Amino acid sequence: MCIGMFMAILDIQIVATSLPTIQSALDIGADQMIWIQTAYLTAEIVAIPLTGFLTARLGMRWLFVSAVAVFTIASVGCSESQTFASLIAWRIVQGFAGGTLIPAVFSAVFLLFPQRSQGIATTIAGVAAVFAPTVGPIVGGWITETYSWHWLFRINVLPGILAAVGAAVTLRGAASNMRSVRTVDAAALTLLAVGLTALQIGLKDAPTDGWLAPNVAALLLGFMVCAVLFVWRTARSGGPLVELRCFKDRNFAIGCALSFILGVGLFGSTYLMPFFLGLVREHDALRIGEIMLVTGIAQLIAAPVAVYLEQRVGARSLTVFGFVLFAAGLLMSTNQTAQTDFAEMLLPQVLRGVATMFCLLPPTRMALGRLSPELVADGSGLFNLMRNLGGAIGLALIDTTIFSRAATYGARIVEELKAGNIETAVRIGIPRDAFLEQLGIPPDEFTQEMIRPLVERQALVEAINDAWLLIGVLTALAVILVFFVRRMPTQNTGDIDGDGVPSR
Repeated sequence: MCIGMFMAILDIQIVATSLPTIQSALDIGADQMIWIQTAYLTAEIVAIPLTGFLTARLGMRWLFVSAVAVFTIASVGCSESQTFASLIAWRIVQGFAGGTLIPAVFSAVFLLFPQRSQGIATTIAGVAAVFAPTVGPIVGGWITETYSWHWLFRINVLPGILAAVGAAVTLRGAASNMRSVRTVDAAALTLLAVGLTALQIGLKDAPTDGWLAPNVAALLLGFMVCAVLFVWRTARSGGPLVELRCFKDRNFAIGCALSFILGVGLFGSTYLMPFFLGLVREHDALRIGEIMLVTGIAQLIAAPVAVYLEQRVGARSLTVFGFVLFAAGLLMSTNQTAQTDFAEMLLPQVLRGVATMFCLLPPTRMALGRLSPELVADGSGLFNLMRNLGGAIGLALIDTTIFSRAATYGARIVEELKAGNIETAVRIGIPRDAFLEQLGIPPDEFTQEMIRPLVERQALVEAINDAWLLIGVLTALAVILVFFVRRMPTQNTGDIDGDGVPSR
């Protein structure tokens, strides 16, 4: 199951590094290129909360087998697409199938495994979920440079077949085959799909068009209307499409909030790093992937430690440790310069990689561990949806911060240069002696063209630092939520208080 989930998450990352290649091959307009990713993400976000409903209808075993099979077929369709329209159509199918795989795996942790094994199972699933975005850039860059963009999708075929056959053979037992008759609420399904699609598109357009632009405001208002109507209809339904009863459990509600904030930090950091390394340092996709691989290695090393501690230390303590460490790793990146590269990024990446496992494993157990078995599949869908929504909203806030602050910083740097500020000139890369020679002399057109890229680069660096600060502060604030969590027993001791002391 983890193989299938890994491929679904990896797919969005490896394609991101090769968008210019695909754009050129299919003659896609620059303004339409983003739809290759948006189509997949939107379909995935719509599918995630439906996992509980689909599990009830098909059973976990056949839901997973069907989803992997459809994902694999759609991957073949993407690889053979000759037009923009056909590629988008297959990406929607691929995203919808991939969206059900993620929560299905986390549901399996709590439905198929005894409590003593859930920590290890959660770790394996967690490593697959967070390692894929880290290795995605290097895998995508290597495939595109070595073969062609078609292989970004073809590599899914063999793992997809193995995952489908393996799940069909090994997913046995009542938990994997249990199903119940849940009717399709067409109106609720329509509200969910339209609302989440409007939100995703609105968040995509907001940074460039402005949050108050008519099209963005209409999309976000449409989302809010659909959300209110969906909640109202679902609350009154005898057979709801999504079990909102999960939110009655305080730990689940707080776990979802933590998942949302983790999504902001996780997606935000994996976006800001290639953004900085590509535009400021001008590295290619392969080099960017090599630098970002540090995070994935740290995650793998930290995983067994996280499992060991989760079985012996309270979930609340580990969650506080994880979010404090993750926030520290984010805030350490707020002082980047135009010369920052691998060496300066090493320690922040290590901290974020280690922290990720502690931000994912204990909150997952915190959110899903207290739910009754019939609510676990729905709860897992909602829990994972919150992480994706956090990522989508976080990316929109990051882009807004970068685009708005870069213009402000650029104007300020120009004013400081006009005022003869030597420190600013040296900071952006102008030689001290050359600046002193030109001091007091109006710059000619050639000099302006020489200085402009230096100003733009420095303004971009400072705006990116502000974006790091934004997600770092949000992550740090998550620690406050943990203190409202009801204590849970650790797995080995029966410690109800989570303080490491066995209860009677």
